[in-house]
Amino acid sequence: MTKENILGIDVSVTSYEDLKEAINEDIEKKKKSFIVAINPEKVLKARKNQELKDLLNKASYAIPDGVGIIYASKIKKGQIKSRITGIDCMDMLCGLASDKGYKVFLYGAKKEVIEKAKIKLEEKYKQIKIVGTIDGYEKDEEKIVKQINESKADIIFVALGSPKQENWIMEHMEKLNVSIFQGVGGSFDVISGNIKRAPLWMQKAGLEWLYRLIKEPKRIFRQLKLVKFLFLIIFSKKEI
Repeated sequence: MTKENILGIDVSVTSYEDLKEAINEDIEKKKKSFIVAINPEKVLKARKNQELKDLLNKASYAIPDGVGIIYASKIKKGQIKSRITGIDCMDMLCGLASDKGYKVFLYGAKKEVIEKAKIKLEEKYKQIKIVGTIDGYEKDEEKIVKQINESKADIIFVALGSPKQENWIMEHMEKLNVSIFQGVGGSFDVISGNIKRAPLWMQKAGLEWLYRLIKEPKRIFRQLKLVKFLFLIIFSKKEI
């Protein structure tokens, strides 16, 4: 899959359908793949952290999560045309799992959150096979690996926060008999209903950041990073 380099981070040039097709092929071939969501904040962190930069660039699919990534590609005359948010990617994969009979495992978040997220997913996708859950407070690594492998899951969603979840995935990929690994941050909280997502029209307009800012004004300091990111893109001599 083609990727564009944005301030040192490789981002996949893809659509939901192409990504879905590629992942389905990976599962059929028992190929291990790692999905990571890339946004401006993560790119800025990676500029100061070589280990994080290397980790992100090892991802099989680095999806463009964040309207700033789309702006950056447009400014540099790149080919990334639309966002693929982490939670929407997870939603797409759950639909694929339901249609194809693939097995899903949920790992991370609080026990009550992950249990509620499981129920919500099973209500939405009637045929989905969620073969196990482990909350993010379990410390026994051997138990975690054993339970995941015994479940024979094809897809695992890891909600430990970034970059902890990406580090965990890279450390455990070879130990686990799973094809698709995705770090999903706070997606379990959204799916469970604990956190409300922006209205659909704001999602489509790329204004989820504004919705979150209205709900949490203190996020203004995080949102200012987008200005810094775009400034770097405009004045960067490095081509995408």
